[in-house]
Amino acid sequence: MKGEHPVKYKFSQSNELITPALVYYKDQLAINLEEVIELAGSVDRLWPHVKSHKASEMVKMQMDRGIHRFKCATIAEAEMVAEQGAEAVILAYPMVGPNIGRFIKLSLAYPEVRFFAIGDEEGCLKKLAETSKEKGVETHVLIDVNMGMNRTGIPIPHLVHLFETVSDFEGIVVDGLHCYDGHQTATELELRKASVRSVFAELQSVIRVLKEKQLKCDILVMGGTPSFPCYIDIPNVYCSPGTLFINDYGYASRFKDLHIEPAAAILTRVISVPKSGTFTLDLGYKGIASDPAGIRGKIVGLKHYNQLFQSEEHWVFKMEEGYEEECPKVGEEFFVVPTHICPTSALYPSIVVVENQEMIDEWIVTARNRKISY
Repeated sequence: MKGEHPVKYKFSQSNELITPALVYYKDQLAINLEEVIELAGSVDRLWPHVKSHKASEMVKMQMDRGIHRFKCATIAEAEMVAEQGAEAVILAYPMVGPNIGRFIKLSLAYPEVRFFAIGDEEGCLKKLAETSKEKGVETHVLIDVNMGMNRTGIPIPHLVHLFETVSDFEGIVVDGLHCYDGHQTATELELRKASVRSVFAELQSVIRVLKEKQLKCDILVMGGTPSFPCYIDIPNVYCSPGTLFINDYGYASRFKDLHIEPAAAILTRVISVPKSGTFTLDLGYKGIASDPAGIRGKIVGLKHYNQLFQSEEHWVFKMEEGYEEECPKVGEEFFVVPTHICPTSALYPSIVVVENQEMIDEWIVTARNRKISY
């Protein structure tokens, strides 16, 4: 990360805040937004994910720059985006049980928004189709494709059969494919590109077969943040980064080719120095994401320290041998850039917003819970 100097993160009213506090830097968010648009080549190429922030105000920032399509992980996020007047919304999570009815109720409440469900299994898509037909609506669907991550999605060799089968279901309209590849995390861009292009070439062969069968496959929503630069040169696909607009220590340190600075940090304070060279922050795993494994955040402006352990409300560190005298003091403020911003944002009911080193606003994490109205 280029912007590790603590002055970048300090702001005048920090001493008034209860810690830990999640802070977004609006000026950096604006820079990141412009850089993502420039990389994509056009706002029309972007179909960003909102799970990284879950905040209406972030959606407004993106819409003000002409982004009108969004991807969501929960029905609450989809409602938040619809309320802001989005043009199109993907619920990028397979629906089972009561979520099918919730999704259809949401789509009926916002008829001006085109909602897309995803699916990878015939039975669930049949249930979605039947429920849609009962309610007198047609639900738009993107088939979820397993690009190699093995989390959700139909394997590419089975895609044509599923696509062909469910396209005949009354109540749904299959418009294309949702293709997330969160496993594409090679640090070197060229290695990442080679791996992505290899899988995409296999997918293109299947798409040709679908078109030969005169099956509609007009919408291709591809990738996430690490694979974003791998798709921008491929025409007729939508790119779907999410984390990149805020960014975090994990992505900024691993994917330097993206050149996007983190626009969020957590304000924290030292609450104890239980022994020489050891200090404790008031930032346990209830205040910062406990995934992935390893270091959970970067303490800005501090060097020569190692993480010892973390509890619910405590995070304990030890200075390296020979640097004990540089141990922080009780009450001292620090800013921690989280390794993973997406689950960190969900831990806070609101976000402190800073611009030009002044606290200017507080944003509610609108879709923090899985249910708002539906």
